[in-house]
Parts: sequence; structure tokens; C-alpha cells
Amino acid sequence: MHTKTEGPNAHHQDSGLLGKAQNAQLWLNGLTKLLADNAPKAMKEQKFESYFGRKIAIDASMSIYQFLIVVGRSGTEMLTNEAGEVTSHLQGMFNRTIRLLESGLKPVYVFDGAPPDLKKQELAKRYSRREDATAGLDEAIQSGNKEEIEKFSKRTVKVTRQHNEDCKKLLRLMGVPVIEAPSEAEAQCAALCKADKVYAVASEDMDSLTFGAPKFLRHLMDPSSRKIPVMEFDVSKVLEELNLTMDQFIDLCILCGCDYCDSIRGIGGQTALKLIRQHGSIESILENINRERYQIPDDWPYQEARRLFKEPLVCDDDDQLQIKWTPPDEEGLLNFLVTENGFNSDRVTKAVEKIKASKNKSTQNRLESFFKPVASTSVPIKRKETNEKAAKDPASKKAKVGAGRKKK
Repeated sequence: MHTKTEGPNAHHQDSGLLGKAQNAQLWLNGLTKLLADNAPKAMKEQKFESYFGRKIAIDASMSIYQFLIVVGRSGTEMLTNEAGEVTSHLQGMFNRTIRLLESGLKPVYVFDGAPPDLKKQELAKRYSRREDATAGLDEAIQSGNKEEIEKFSKRTVKVTRQHNEDCKKLLRLMGVPVIEAPSEAEAQCAALCKADKVYAVASEDMDSLTFGAPKFLRHLMDPSSRKIPVMEFDVSKVLEELNLTMDQFIDLCILCGCDYCDSIRGIGGQTALKLIRQHGSIESILENINRERYQIPDDWPYQEARRLFKEPLVCDDDDQLQIKWTPPDEEGLLNFLVTENGFNSDRVTKAVEKIKASKNKSTQNRLESFFKPVASTSVPIKRKETNEKAAKDPASKKAKVGAGRKKK
């Protein structure tokens, strides 16, 4: 059965992705607009297929949340097995991962661990919002308002520990690497990218950029039917175009709003950027800000939030990370998906064949890997200097004349 842990201090994986997704969307829209206006060269649209051969770290919990609110959903109804247990997350994870593998991508799924203490207040707010959404859903059902039912139903969705464990088991049976982060998945994804173990981080949570992921991808996990291009962000170009250091960019993100503390009421993205450029840090801003105009939160833990972004708890032990792609366990997949969760046997068998076929693609290298620059040990000779030496050297003149006569 699917276990649930209730209460605001529930485990990170059981805290529900409702608030995370809503915060991510608000921050996403705000930061995307800020970058579009001030750092357009840091963003570029890419085709899904352009990531052939690339290793991509994926924020698993955010993806599972998306599957739960989209896959096979109608109002309050979701895909379930005969026991009534939800299977939307398995259907979504299975199909979307096969799409990645068939396109030659090499996904690495990263799951959340325990949240930092500073995040518990935010988790309590998410729990409260989900309780409000549940009450709104009950009223919508009583009134028969389909639009309201759809809206509130999505807001009550939460990713449980069991959803995560189901997907970990599925991915391992598929032969896809799974990493369990000691804390925040976004931080672990960014660490993998910084260490050049993966090419980019895929998520819808912009915190990946704040954690310093060199390359960040949006829309990679969107359904192909949406036909939305992948949006790639380059953090070095973000800093260059905004003319900020990484420390200043982290302060900018804290000012705009993050999971670890409230923002200063009245300060939006453009104002935050202006203040950071003008004063250089949050400390300097607080010394000069008009406190009558802007309301600073009491006991504002921005310094602790900054530390969590700069020094997150991540795993860097290669033995623990185990980033390896292995052949799928066909018998295990059939038992787990068909016998335990009611999937169609023929479809699973065909899907397994697709996974096997994709293994050949994943072993191919990208074109640029065949053209690595080779350091030259010879000293280049300038043509002008060579001609001057030849003009002064009688022996070289004779040789040139001789060579000319021989040609004739």
C-alpha cells in the first residue's frame, strides 16, 4: 500500500511537490523574464534530439509530480492498478525514460534526501496550502464545478515516499542509474554537473542555477506531443551578461525568493538586480534600503540560505554514486509492471526491446568526441621570416634556382 506521512515536518519525499512546483513556477516565470530582459544570450532553444549521447542529471521528484498531475488523469481520477494504487507515476516514468533512451540520451535520476532544517518552515507552508486545496476540492465536488475540481485536484497531489520507491525500483530494473541525494536533489544534480560527470541538469526548479549548475535544461521531460523546444541556460553566460559574480547571483536569487527564506516584500526581479548591482551584497543593501518602503522579514535567515546554496550537502564519492547503465531486467520488469501493477504484457515486452535497442545508441559517441585538440610540440615558423632568411642565404638561392631548372 502507498504510505503517507502527514504533518508539516514530514520527510522531504513525503512533503508534497505542490508547493515546490508552485514556487518553482513563480520563480521560473520571474527569473526567465529577468534573464530574457537582461541576459538573453544565456538562454537558447534546443531540439530534444540535440542531446544525443549526453549524460543528463534529472530531478526525479519534480518529474514524478508532473506525471501524477498529467498522466491518465481525469478530474480526481488517476491511473490505478487492481488494488486501487496509483500507477500514473510508473506509466510516466517508464514511457518518458524510454523516449530519452531511444533518442540516445543517458539519464541519471537523482532523488531527494532529508531537507535542510531551514526548509522545514517552507514545508509547513506547503502542508497548509495542500490542506486549503483539499477543502476547496470538497466544495467543488459538492457544487459539481468541473473546472474547480480539476484545479483543486491538482493542488492536492503530493509525491509520497512510496511513489519515489516505486520509481527507483522501476529505473533500476530498466538499467538506468539512480542516485539518492543526502539532501536536496537539485544540489546533487548541480554537483554532478560541476564535476563534469553529466553534461547538464534537467528540472523545472530554477534552484539548479542558484546551486551553480553549469548548464540547466527546462522542458526536457515534457511530453513530445507538446512540441516545446528544450530551453538551455548557461550559468557562465548568465553571470557575464548580468555582470555579477556567483555570490552576487545567489544573493539575487534569495532576494527574488527561494525555498529557504521569505523575500523582502515589494522587491521584484528587476529591483533586486538593480540593488545588487548598486550595492554588491544583501548586507550592503540592508544598510542602505528604505525600510519604510520595503518590509524586511523578522530574523531573516538569508545568510544561512546563502550558505546552503554555496555549501550544500552532496555526495561526491564515486563508489556511492555508481553512474552506470546496465541491460534491463526483462523478467523483473514483467513481474513488477504486469503482475504487480496491471500493465499490458505485450506493451511492456515491446518496451523492453526498445530499451535493449537503445543500448547500441547510447554506446555511440558524439561527433565532437572524435576531434579532440592535440597539443603541438613544434614551434611554428613564420612565412615572412623564412623568406627573409632565404634571401640572405646564397646556398638557399642556388637550391631554389636548381629546383626551378629541374622542374623545366
